[in-house]
Amino acid sequence: MDLIELLAVPYVAVVYSVQRSDGSWWRRAEYPELPGCAAEARSAAEAMDLLEQQRIRLIVAAHARGEQSPIPRPPLAAGVSGLSGQPLRGIMRAVENDGIAAIPS
Repeated sequence: MDLIELLAVPYVAVVYSVQRSDGSWWRRAEYPELPGCAAEARSAAEAMDLLEQQRIRLIVAAHARGEQSPIPRPPLAAGVSGLSGQPLRGIMRAVENDGIAAIPS
């Protein structure tokens, strides 16, 4: 699969509340099918936004190293732009600006 198809693979998201050591409650979002893909924030919406950024980072980094990400189901027919409403160019620009394309193998 090419990178565009890998980014269009849908993963099941799980969101739940966690209590921090200081007593505050945060929301944790995870893609359990994608190892290491999780994010925490004060709101569920923010946790999901961070989770999606983490998903893209992990998939792009694995692809750059020649590794295969888990593919629990086929890519969405709408492709990457159908997932977030952003064109693929915008996603890739964000990835490049974040230094992900330069991750060493």
